[in-house]
Amino acid sequence: MAQSQGWLRRYFKAFCKGFFVAVPVAVTFLDRVACVARVEGASMQPSLNPGGSQSSDVVLLNHWKVRNFEVHRGDIVSLVSPKNPEQKIIKRVIALEGDIVKTIGHKNRLVKVPRGHMWVEGDHHGHSFDSNAFGPVSLGLLHAHATHILWPPERWQRLKSVLPPERFPVPTSEE
Repeated sequence: MAQSQGWLRRYFKAFCKGFFVAVPVAVTFLDRVACVARVEGASMQPSLNPGGSQSSDVVLLNHWKVRNFEVHRGDIVSLVSPKNPEQKIIKRVIALEGDIVKTIGHKNRLVKVPRGHMWVEGDHHGHSFDSNAFGPVSLGLLHAHATHILWPPERWQRLKSVLPPERFPVPTSEE
């Protein structure tokens, strides 16, 4: 009996050591490197959730890639909602600081994106709450870069950073 208690004690001690090392490592990884998230809604159709309400894509969010606020036009990014800080939204970067963008339903027809900001839109314009509703977004709200679709398996793919041809920034006189 004493021998089985010794084995159990050693097992419990080893488990605790592993647990108290693994949990902080896992939390740090998920917070600083990458995590997964389920995409809900129709705002990014057809790129994400093409099946509508029947399906939800699960994407890989790469935190490491945006640690220096380096984003490019066409990237699909996750960011803190400017209207509800409790919520994360996923949108496509349309324009970066200094770009002039032709808006869709915004109060101003043309908007120059201020320094430290970006213009984001959903791919499904009729069903997207994006910069056309709340204006340019601060780079400080950037959460992660969506790089791959992980679920469902038949949709496994790398997400492309493609800017729709009709959404290119307006050329300025300086160019």
